[in-house]
Amino acid sequence: MVTGPSFDVLANSSTHGSVVPDQLSSDLASLRIDRDAPRPPSALRRLVVPVLVVAAVGVAGLYAYQRLEGQLFKQEVKTTEIAMISPSQADVTVTATGYVIPQITSKVGSKLPGRIAKVNVKEGDTVNAGDVIAQLEDADQKSQVVAASTRVGAAQARIATARANLAEVSQQVERERALVASGAVGKANLDNLVARESALKELVRAAEAETTVAQADVGTVGVGLKDRIIIAPIGGRVVTKPATVGEFVGGIGNVGLVAEIVDFDSLMVEADVPEPRLHLVKLGGPCEIILDAYPNKRFRCEAAQLGQRVNRSKATIMVKVKFLPSSPEEMEGVLPEMSARVSFLSKAIADDAKDEKPKKVVSADAVVERDGAQVVFAINDGKLHAIPVKVGAPVGANAVELLDGPPQGTKVVSKPTSETADGQRIKETDK
Repeated sequence: MVTGPSFDVLANSSTHGSVVPDQLSSDLASLRIDRDAPRPPSALRRLVVPVLVVAAVGVAGLYAYQRLEGQLFKQEVKTTEIAMISPSQADVTVTATGYVIPQITSKVGSKLPGRIAKVNVKEGDTVNAGDVIAQLEDADQKSQVVAASTRVGAAQARIATARANLAEVSQQVERERALVASGAVGKANLDNLVARESALKELVRAAEAETTVAQADVGTVGVGLKDRIIIAPIGGRVVTKPATVGEFVGGIGNVGLVAEIVDFDSLMVEADVPEPRLHLVKLGGPCEIILDAYPNKRFRCEAAQLGQRVNRSKATIMVKVKFLPSSPEEMEGVLPEMSARVSFLSKAIADDAKDEKPKKVVSADAVVERDGAQVVFAINDGKLHAIPVKVGAPVGANAVELLDGPPQGTKVVSKPTSETADGQRIKETDK
């Protein structure tokens, strides 16, 4: 569109003829189109670009969701547990866990306060009842015994002197009584001698009493000296490090032990049996013990005693189980406080079955294949961990033996799916 400056040029052409051509050229130049200037975006472009951006963000979000879904959201899985199964498993009525507890034990201390002068045992030694296991310093007690014995000797000497004086006066009384009877002398001297004789008799009795007291003092000090010798009250094995030479033991506020002795023949397993299943446990009935420390070793046992109260917090009752070893060597390595699993049986273990080692088994549907290897998905801190396993022969209808893999008691996913993967967060369920 042509603007105002063109009309001004035509109006003034008659008076300013020389100026018109230059002015017209300038105005025409201002009307040229600048083809190098950037063009404004079209309406189609303004519509397509945002759509493409939104689509790209959506695709990236979907990809990230698929990658992180298993880690950000907890999936519910059903679990099972790797267990040790023995040949007697078919006869098990109740299974319980507990600890090996000695029924006879003694924490030996000192009746008297004193310092250890000698120790005759060390940890692991076997002792008999009455054996000397330690001795306190006793020099002061021995000197007291010597002093008390000296007092006894002095008292006995005073008895002898008093008896000699009494005998002499008794003779004088007899002679004086004869003279008085014959009328040779008066009775006054006899009365004096009789009174003196009575006094000497009392003196003898006093000396004898003093001797008895002195002898009692010797006995008291002797008992104290005997108490400085610490003996084993029971037979058994020393299970703690004994007190050392120079250590102070005994006395008020000082309950330090000299040694702790355990009778290993009294070892039993104290197992917690669920209250609803207690009726399946029969006193004297057969059972089997497997210690966590020796999972391939089995011990015969019998239910020996029921606890006298129920643990309300756990709803269990303690049952004491007695070992039935075929030889003392069978109990080698069994120590107090070991963890144990007790299986109460409907019938006793046969001799040929007892020597068979228990098998580590897991549910067959817990083993799946990943990248050409067989694995189970163990659960640890709410996450799955794929652990390679080596599978043996089937055990029963729904289990397989694990020749290599996680230890007994490991929780694993019961039926892993194709989407189950290492590192997933999970939530256990019984459904």
